[in-house]
Amino acid sequence: MKDIMNLTKKVALGVAVGFFSNFAFAQTLQEGVANADSHKYAKAKTVFNEMIAKSPSAENYFYLGNSYLTQFEPNFELAQENFNKGLVADKKSYLNRIGLASVKLGKGDKSAIAEIQNIVKDSRDKDPEVLYRAAEALTIFGGAGNADLAIDLLNRAVEKSQKGGTPAYYYYTLGDAYRLKLTNSPQVAGSAMTAYDKALPVAKNKASVYTRIGTLWMQAQQWQKAKESIDRAIAADPTYAPAYKAKAAYDIRYQQNALATQDLLNYAKYADEDPDTQLEISKLFFTNEDYGNSKMYLDKVFDKVNDPIKYKLRAYLLYAEGDYAAAKSSMDQFIAKAEKSRVQAADQGLLGLISAGLAQKETDAAKKAALNADSQQKIAIAKGAKDETMNWDLELVKIKGGGGINQAAVDAGPTTPEIEALKKQVATNPQDTDALFKLANAYQEAKNWNGAIQSWQKMSGLLPDWAPAYYSQGYSYQQAGNNELAKIAYEKFISTVKPADMAANKETLSYAYFAVAYLVKDSDLTKAKTYAAKSVELNPSYQDAVNLNKSLNK
Repeated sequence: MKDIMNLTKKVALGVAVGFFSNFAFAQTLQEGVANADSHKYAKAKTVFNEMIAKSPSAENYFYLGNSYLTQFEPNFELAQENFNKGLVADKKSYLNRIGLASVKLGKGDKSAIAEIQNIVKDSRDKDPEVLYRAAEALTIFGGAGNADLAIDLLNRAVEKSQKGGTPAYYYYTLGDAYRLKLTNSPQVAGSAMTAYDKALPVAKNKASVYTRIGTLWMQAQQWQKAKESIDRAIAADPTYAPAYKAKAAYDIRYQQNALATQDLLNYAKYADEDPDTQLEISKLFFTNEDYGNSKMYLDKVFDKVNDPIKYKLRAYLLYAEGDYAAAKSSMDQFIAKAEKSRVQAADQGLLGLISAGLAQKETDAAKKAALNADSQQKIAIAKGAKDETMNWDLELVKIKGGGGINQAAVDAGPTTPEIEALKKQVATNPQDTDALFKLANAYQEAKNWNGAIQSWQKMSGLLPDWAPAYYSQGYSYQQAGNNELAKIAYEKFISTVKPADMAANKETLSYAYFAVAYLVKDSDLTKAKTYAAKSVELNPSYQDAVNLNKSLNK
């Protein structure tokens, strides 16, 4: 009896140890997955490395490799290295075989799709995780053409996992796969929403699901519902970084750039501090046209990241500063180091703009002609692809009009103690619109027109709905002798003044209409007549407008 009791106790204890061991593994794995979902990839990798240190199993190597594969910019080399280590641990490992096929697919090798299907077939649908990871690869790298296959695999993964409890990420990845179908069909959107709804009850962090629901509403152009869902996400977990990224997209949609900037600062606060995440933050600030913050984050990590995209981002920033030679050097490095599949039509367009900028300063006639021809050819590539990364025609106007304002040109102009003090204040807090307003006016008083233009442009970036900044840009451009860009800025002012603000801006609007009329009178008589008449209508006592109107209608 005693032996039987001891034996029973041993068996029971063995079962308990196995149970708690599996439970601990599951908890640790979920922690790593949650970190990756929260854009804390460095923490996720730390978790997976600790799992390998405790148990160098094929599965643990897979999860580490997969964290490199699914980060913002995949590190195919390190992902492949860990998948291969997983196969050394278990040569039959379906997960690591899927991992290696995913690397191929991520690099653009479409034969990997059939390879993934064959691996799934070999596994005989026994492991829902294999089904899920196959679908995950297709969702991330397979494109819309493989959405249905991903959906099928995910539904099978959900079915197979129900006995042990389906993880939330199975459901929300199913929602993501439905969204790949690139259709406005209510049925498809409804299927995606149903998947997200199923994720909610089992998700440990509801913010993850609410954020996805919010971005789905954005896709459907249901902006109020989108905001409600994103607000729910932040309420559920104020530290969930992706929610702030989604909120920034919402605020950019409504041209609330100051709010978007704060959203991105919050994103930066709660996401990883690892170099790859900081690079992503730099890209987000650039998209928001917040070049100062973009450059700051890029400079911090430039030497710490290997991704060639850093050269492209720096090229765009250098272009924005008007440093065309340095921008070309950076773009050349990007193209030389990046895989061909990563060079986009917009990159050719940027190279075209850079060539136009270099042509402006070229004194040799043959070289100048060659640069202009190169510019036209490369910008045509971007336009042909219907790429709208930049307003190609407007950028050309800026370049040919000398409108690219770099910091060197600003610093070369007149300055005052007031300007220097305000520059320091703005550098400390680039979102301080009050200090920026004072700086712009100080530049104007000092007749540093480049400084005034740059400062008013920054104001427009932070407060895109504040019309006076565009008028001031027009005035500064005109004083600097750049009539083409002055005209564009005045027209932007006219279009930005809201109906409710017309009365308050009546006099300034009259000046703007007159300025445009005067600037186009020799090139567009019809427009000049219309604008001169509008100027007089708004301010009948404005004698310059009255005289111009009479002269145009003789």
